[in-house]
Amino acid sequence: MRGVTCLAISGGVGGAKLALGLATYLEPPELAIAANIGDDFEHLGLTICPDIDTLTYTLSGLSNEQTGWGRAGDTATFMRVLEGLGGETWFHLGDGDLALHVARSQRLRAGETLSGITADICQKLGIKARILPASDDAVRTIVQTTTGPLALQHYFVRDQCAPTVTGFHYEGADTARVNGEILEILSAPSLRAVIICPSNPYISIDPILAMPELKQALKECPAPVVAVSPIVGGEALKGPTAKMMQELGATVSAETVAGRYRDLIDGFILDPTDTSLEPSIRAMDTQTLLTPSVMRSLDDKVKLAQAAFEFAVSLS
Repeated sequence: MRGVTCLAISGGVGGAKLALGLATYLEPPELAIAANIGDDFEHLGLTICPDIDTLTYTLSGLSNEQTGWGRAGDTATFMRVLEGLGGETWFHLGDGDLALHVARSQRLRAGETLSGITADICQKLGIKARILPASDDAVRTIVQTTTGPLALQHYFVRDQCAPTVTGFHYEGADTARVNGEILEILSAPSLRAVIICPSNPYISIDPILAMPELKQALKECPAPVVAVSPIVGGEALKGPTAKMMQELGATVSAETVAGRYRDLIDGFILDPTDTSLEPSIRAMDTQTLLTPSVMRSLDDKVKLAQAAFEFAVSLS
């Protein structure tokens, strides 16, 4: 089997789009994805892993492309019955999606690891790329707001991102043990590129980078590290990234994102819409690539994946 040549660091929807492009462009066994676990949570007695599941459904062809999350064609009998019983329904669980959560939760309680369960689910769904939870230990993103601290899904789904954000805390990140496969890949001679996907920096990428061992391994990685901006033309492609930036007093721009990663990356990819930002980003001792980064079709995803991989390799 070929060694991994590309490690993607990813959150949910935006990251999953680029991960699909990479899995299509590369031979799938050459791709590994370090997946965010900061939005994992316990709900209705189940362990829910939204970003891992979005990656899983996307790479298996099961994703609901209209919503960006969940399974295509899923039904809602469980939620309707739960609502009739007065249960919590603020977090939607489709019937097929529920089956995955039940199976995973049962296996976790039996002592299996999240990474082992995820690998087995990927094998059952025909996914040849490796989806690697950043850690088998719990890391939980806490959103600090003017109304008090909120678990990520309470902020994101239950409260619809309404509270004003003042900061973030990644509970457990300081002591979490990094997935050993990720550390092995980062030091492997076969690795040619590390790509930070266009996911929300605060709630998708930072929970991964908050683990000191992983961040240090990235700094020491011999392969070039490049990041793709989730901000195009001063707007977020998906989710509350722009709102969070504004409330934290940051300029909503690709340049701000590049600045957050400047100690880790060798290159930064931005859309031609943001050509004017190139000089300031290059002044951070970071190489740049201008290429279309809005992914509406599979062809868009593959073209961006190819551009990102080839750009990273060119920096070695």
